[in-house]
Amino acid sequence: MSKVKWEGVYPALLTPFKKDDTIDFNMFKLNLDAQVNAGIDGIVIGGSLGEASTLLKEELIELLHSSKKYLPDSIPVIVNIAEQASKAAIKSAEDAEKNGADGLMLLPPMRYKADDRETNEYFKTVAANTSLPIMIYNNPYDYKIEVTLKMFEELGAISNIQAVKESTRDVSNVTRMRNHFGDRFKILCGVDTLALEELALGADGWIAGLVDAFPAETVAVYRLMKAGRYHEALKIYRWFLPVLELDIQAKLVHYIKLAATQTGIGTEYMRAPRLLLEGEERNKILTIINNAIEKRPLLPDYLNLSKKQYAERV
Repeated sequence: MSKVKWEGVYPALLTPFKKDDTIDFNMFKLNLDAQVNAGIDGIVIGGSLGEASTLLKEELIELLHSSKKYLPDSIPVIVNIAEQASKAAIKSAEDAEKNGADGLMLLPPMRYKADDRETNEYFKTVAANTSLPIMIYNNPYDYKIEVTLKMFEELGAISNIQAVKESTRDVSNVTRMRNHFGDRFKILCGVDTLALEELALGADGWIAGLVDAFPAETVAVYRLMKAGRYHEALKIYRWFLPVLELDIQAKLVHYIKLAATQTGIGTEYMRAPRLLLEGEERNKILTIINNAIEKRPLLPDYLNLSKKQYAERV
């Protein structure tokens, strides 16, 4: 039976690098420990925040092995697949499953703007070549391909396509999906600045970015919302919003890595062509981050909310 419930907070993990451009596995473990202590429910590796386009295939497998080694068995590891060709996507899915992944996050084809039929055929072909549960990443804002309700009708016949990372930036899409499909697909918010709103509308989870720097605050917002303690969640969220807005910028990797460095659970180094922030831009982002750290809220005892208190879905 799959351990992937597609509920709760799933960090889209950064890939920490050392100055010599190798992966900093000690820092990777330090961040994972912070995530687990904060109460996260799963992780996603090799996504946009993980600098997937710059990782070698063997490095992604190393991150997968390290994740499985360091995490409790109850926390699933989701591997992102972002490929240009169906053949390459199938190979990535097979490699992830063979090396212990618990699930997959699947993007539409990269670089080529496939039409609806081609996109669905791509998704179905990958799903047919793995037994792993799959979350479709619906992000027309960045990837220019929208997975429509009509397309999800077709994908609903594929049993291992189970969830959607909802990043259309239209919060009403959560309700459209619920009205159309009921509970057939789990819905996870993929945009930090819309998480409170989408959780209020019944989203099952949150694929989070700033959790890489502020894990406890992220999980607290999620669990308080699910417990119906809206005003406590809102107070944290209002404090959080200026840094959450770093997640919707072109340089989200630069900015969130800087935030994780400032909170002591990340490194600032990135892989070229990305370069370290400098000058006025760096100072501006540091001001936002350090102001948040200075005013970090005292959290309620969110970890000891019972499952019954925070698991009821809208």
